Amino acid sequence: MYLKRQNQTAAPEITGFNYLPSVHNGFVVQHQHYTLSYVEEHEQAEWVAYELTEAEVRSNVADRTDDFREDPFIVTGSASLNDYRRSGYDRGHLAPAGDMGFSQEAMSESFFMSNMSPQNRAFNRGVWKDLEEDVRDWAVANSSLYVVTGPVFGSNPKKIGENGVSVPDYYYKVLLDYQEPEVKAIAFLLPNENASESPRAFAESIDNIEAYTGVDFFPELPDELEEKLESNTSTEGWF
Repeated sequence: MYLKRQNQTAAPEITGFNYLPSVHNGFVVQHQHYTLSYVEEHEQAEWVAYELTEAEVRSNVADRTDDFREDPFIVTGSASLNDYRRSGYDRGHLAPAGDMGFSQEAMSESFFMSNMSPQNRAFNRGVWKDLEEDVRDWAVANSSLYVVTGPVFGSNPKKIGENGVSVPDYYYKVLLDYQEPEVKAIAFLLPNENASESPRAFAESIDNIEAYTGVDFFPELPDELEEKLESNTSTEGWF
């Protein structure tokens, strides 16, 4: 199903490059500091995308707000706090609060329920947190990154809450460093469970994430460059 807001805002362009993925099952909502594609069937985003810059990571002036709330921009209605109560799952950020510390507005936006997904608690507070911290380090090292994060569902996902929020089997994170002299990309696919390995163990090609999700990441890349970057599985230049 593809739904589209009547007043949908055009996707932003940064340095002339539209970094947003394609829409597979959702409808696009553009907040001030990130954009998402919301899937009503699963009551969460199929992807959340934003640019993270060195200056934003270093700024870190905003206190964590914890103002979890329904997203008024989801015309079909987003998941609610009640959906997660006593579910056994964390309200896991897709765009992390830790990436949004450069302004109080950005921090608060990260607590929209449209940016949440049911995460295993040990996973959310373990390897997933480690990967989020790695991303911030890489944004500093590379001046900026394009970041896309989302869930991967099985054929018959578990549901929680009255709104039927789907519990993902996996989560992905896709990263693009689109600056010379070394343009590079990498993806990660992690099971929604406790893991003792480091994020490096879960490196994947973007091509594989596209096969799992049906989403086309970075479709505006030149074809030859897209083929090269999205087939890469090497973590060289990242870790």
